[in-house]
Order: sequence, then C-alpha cells, then structure tokens
Amino acid sequence: MDTKLTLKLDQEVIEKAKRYASMKKMSLSRLIENYLNSLTSTQPAEELEISPFVKSLSSGVKIPADYDYKKDRADYLDQKYR
Repeated sequence: MDTKLTLKLDQEVIEKAKRYASMKKMSLSRLIENYLNSLTSTQPAEELEISPFVKSLSSGVKIPADYDYKKDRADYLDQKYR
C-alpha cells in the first residue's frame, strides 16, 4: 500500500535528485523508496542474488586478504621499464 510522505529537503538537493531520477527513467518517489528500502533491508549480503552476467565476470581466482597490489604494480613497472 502506498502512503504519502512529506519531506523537507534542501532545494538544490531536490533538483539534483530530480535530474538523476529523470536520467534513470524513474520517479523521484520510486528513487527514494528504493534507497530507503536498500538502507533498511534485513537481507544478509550472502543471500543477495547475483545476476548471471555478474557471475560470468568472475575468474574464480581467490586474492589473499593481505595482497599488496601497489607493491606488485610497482614491481611490474620496474621490470617493464628496465
């Protein structure tokens, strides 16, 4: 059931939100509803459905939690430009 809600927001924020909603081809009400729903969702992250497209992007390679990509990149560039 939809219920009317009145909010007081900064006019500039409202205008930016309207433009954003327009670019996404949705109403400002729907945009705010989706945002509030995402904030208050009780669904644990591990239960979120991942689309088949996103799953297809996975390489299956596990990256260690302590992986230092900056050092790895610096080493790569050092070797490349020797």
